[in-house]
Amino acid sequence: MGWTFKVHGGIATVLGIALLALTALTWLPGTLPLTGSSWLLAAIVVLLFPVFISALVRVFLTRADRRSVWLAFRCLPRKARMGLAALVLWGVVMMVLSTAGQGNLQSAELREGRYFAFDTTPPARGTVEVSQSQYQAVLESDERSVFAIPGLLFVGAAYVVLAAGELRRADRVRVPS
Repeated sequence: MGWTFKVHGGIATVLGIALLALTALTWLPGTLPLTGSSWLLAAIVVLLFPVFISALVRVFLTRADRRSVWLAFRCLPRKARMGLAALVLWGVVMMVLSTAGQGNLQSAELREGRYFAFDTTPPARGTVEVSQSQYQAVLESDERSVFAIPGLLFVGAAYVVLAAGELRRADRVRVPS
């Protein structure tokens, strides 16, 4: 596997770990100090698109089907496979736990000292006023989704890039005739 695939996969993995760690930190009481700033969300978006799109381009350039990509992933070292599998499992558990406890409220906001959230219950769909504790719970649930989804996408990009690197390496190896 070429060094560019390793660097690309490493960057995607590190960014995925960072976002999944931030997801885990949202389970602590209170809000994270970084989450109130809009630069963090912008940084996630700015980093996610080039890393993820270039990972997809790299795997499409190999012209491999899903089965071949899976077989190439299985050729990676055991530690890399187990690490990526653990990260995916961690991200999925975080997503399931956050959506299970979320209820029907989302998009918390503070207006004129009052707390509001969007209620997704079918008959009473719309913005409703909520208590401060409900506002805090909805805000933390929204933060979990904002961190967990891109974190899983970064880990997915690492999987795709490393598998594409293995496919490229296998294509370059000459089979003796």
